[in-house]
Amino acid sequence: MKQQIKVRSAFGHFSRNLPRHHPCFLKVFSCHSCLSRKIFFPFPIISSSIKQARAIHSTKNFCLNLLNFNSCVSSYHQRNMSSNRKVSSDMNAFQDQLNRASKIVALTGAGISAESGIPTFRGADGLWRKHKCEELATPEAFAKDPGLVWQFYEYRRQLVSSKEPNLAHKSLSVLEQNFLRDSPQRQVIVVTQNVDELHRRAGMKRVLELHGSLFKTRCTQCKAVKTNYNNPIVPALDKIELDGLDRHIDPKDLPRCEKCTGLLRPHVVWFGEQLDPFVLKQAEGLMSVTDFLLVIGTSSVVYPAASLVPQAATRGITVSEFNIEQTAASEYSKFFFKGPCAQTLPKALQIGETMISHWALSSLLFVVDHRSEGNLNNFNFLIKEK
Repeated sequence: MKQQIKVRSAFGHFSRNLPRHHPCFLKVFSCHSCLSRKIFFPFPIISSSIKQARAIHSTKNFCLNLLNFNSCVSSYHQRNMSSNRKVSSDMNAFQDQLNRASKIVALTGAGISAESGIPTFRGADGLWRKHKCEELATPEAFAKDPGLVWQFYEYRRQLVSSKEPNLAHKSLSVLEQNFLRDSPQRQVIVVTQNVDELHRRAGMKRVLELHGSLFKTRCTQCKAVKTNYNNPIVPALDKIELDGLDRHIDPKDLPRCEKCTGLLRPHVVWFGEQLDPFVLKQAEGLMSVTDFLLVIGTSSVVYPAASLVPQAATRGITVSEFNIEQTAASEYSKFFFKGPCAQTLPKALQIGETMISHWALSSLLFVVDHRSEGNLNNFNFLIKEK
């Protein structure tokens, strides 16, 4: 009962600033109380009603700043007036608009990497050993037991290192190469919620990682961010197995900063943390200048990434979605292609086996380059053109 009161209080505080029909509100898909089934939240339930209430309260102003209020309400009314519209799966019409686009942004999520065999650690894949991902990927868990959190992330690092980019990753890379060959003004940029770097390994030169990378560390003291591909990252984290027992690892044996010897943490955005403001600004800037948006393998319910699609759609640009089922982004989409994106995306982009074989050769030259830092500057020019 106390949990429900806290949820109601936090929701009331949030809803006094946003109307019920505001696009920031999406129906929650996982509920933890009868009350939460009857109301709307701007993102899925994290782990408990109390944590959700705290998250809603702390992100009120953040969500207000994320989308322009007037444009969102206007977009809502426009969608209501055209509620009978049908999403198209006409491949020829899609390709015609794609060929006329000059600045394409692809927003990708866990679905594109799942086809490479990388678990999402949500839903059916939600457990690592006996732990929930939401319980390990938090600042509180790291403060309590950094060794256990590092075991979870070292397992993920080793798992991702054993996987390869699939045809969806490769198709986006080929599209980027084709655009660059056609004209320097034609660009393809990936904005990804994934932390596996498979887009880079596929040869993409312009990738914005919203949630960081498994292969970067950040010092808890001096805040220095470094790339690290060591496998294992330290000897104490060697041979981490999914069905193994949790080890107790002395903090002094965990990854340490070369500069100040401070304890390192994975450079990823954890539950309860906000995105890097600079990264978010880059993403919003891209949404303001793109003329064609691809939404690939993302459920579009996790904020702030979920707000990027309506932000672009309010400008009237074409949104095309590739997913195994319709999502919250589908109401903004002009085109929807159902099925595994590793199958539907190459067909839609007209990327054949010959192009993929050429990709395999060119990607060998990109093995070292994809590990470079400072990639955000590669598409700063797009924002300057606004």
